[in-house]
Amino acid sequence: MKAFNVPEFYRSPIISKIKQYRKVQDPRKKDNTPTLLDFGPVQYYIARHFGFCYGVENAIEISFRALEENPGKRVFLLSQMIHNPDVNRDLEERGVKFLQDTEGKQLIAFETLTPDDVVIIPAFGAPLDIIETLEKKNIRTETYNTTCPFVERVWKKSESIGKDDYSIVIHGKNTHEETRSTFSRSAKHSRAVVVRDLQEARKLATYLSGKKTQEEFEKEFAGKFSEGFQIKDLTRIGVINQTTMLATETQEIADFFKQEMLALYGEADIKQHFADTRDTLCYATNENQDATYGLLETDADLAIVVGGYNSSNTSHLVELCERKFKTYFISSATEIVDSKTIHHFDYPHKKHLTSTGFLPEKEPIKIILTSGASCPDSVIEGVIHRINSFFANTRSVEDATHHLTHYHAT
Repeated sequence: MKAFNVPEFYRSPIISKIKQYRKVQDPRKKDNTPTLLDFGPVQYYIARHFGFCYGVENAIEISFRALEENPGKRVFLLSQMIHNPDVNRDLEERGVKFLQDTEGKQLIAFETLTPDDVVIIPAFGAPLDIIETLEKKNIRTETYNTTCPFVERVWKKSESIGKDDYSIVIHGKNTHEETRSTFSRSAKHSRAVVVRDLQEARKLATYLSGKKTQEEFEKEFAGKFSEGFQIKDLTRIGVINQTTMLATETQEIADFFKQEMLALYGEADIKQHFADTRDTLCYATNENQDATYGLLETDADLAIVVGGYNSSNTSHLVELCERKFKTYFISSATEIVDSKTIHHFDYPHKKHLTSTGFLPEKEPIKIILTSGASCPDSVIEGVIHRINSFFANTRSVEDATHHLTHYHAT
């Protein structure tokens, strides 16, 4: 896989050593058990897979190159490049301005742009109408287009099933940048509707047999379907997804719709009514989620998940960890006030919380540590150093990572 030129301040000596060790130890990525870092009074179970993915590193490299290649020019990002506050703040401090927020609200009018301006397309891509608007202003959107190739793969899948006259059901969050981009392309080739979860999929299924009306559909799915969508269009469907959704839920939704179609039309005609698209999640989402299942097998006391609070893929890691452990979703080490107090985020309710007594009074304390695909490794290392500072007589980094430099390739 291509190596990207990512700024050194996003890297971490500790995490790099762990990742190199696991790469050599497990080159086929079959082992999802975590790596243990033992600092004595505190131990960390580090997820097998976490942190920057291919698409994120690609986006960072292109964005910093855009700044280097255009001194003196105005450089804009259509919206947040990735959902990580540190990376976006770094770009802002270097002069990049955002044209929209994460939900598409305009921050700077497109009318103010000139052909001399540089606009970076974020890793999530951009809706077709926005691309058209920018190109009409003679802004070359392809020059610094950081769209993740795995997102583009979903677009190709939507085009393929759309051209075969299937309506497209998108498993995603309808306000998310990526889903808006995927929706615009799906709507170009066919009819499209977005479902957030299995519960919404079940609601949509009530229209398959014609038991509910078009008026009810338009009310229940307002803002989530393409122009001209008719409930009769649900006789032929295919399922794709926002690449950062929970893999098991996407599969549940696809399996659910297939069973509904089997009940309505029978096995012999199933291919005429259901396009078996298979999962369109990206490799990093799959790997990070599989690695989180490996964390659930540990005897940890708590879990800390690090990432941007608007990061979809990170939120699903939190969701998985919460199945077994008390879990704290934080953006960086600055959220850890002291050994008693931590600020963290309640993603489902979009609330900032403060908890006390988050570290149990025992030794050793065993902590699960992982992060989303847009979180720099340096932020994870910062969390380790912050927590270690609360304990006397912790082992040095060299001692705690000594076993990671003594291995043999298998």
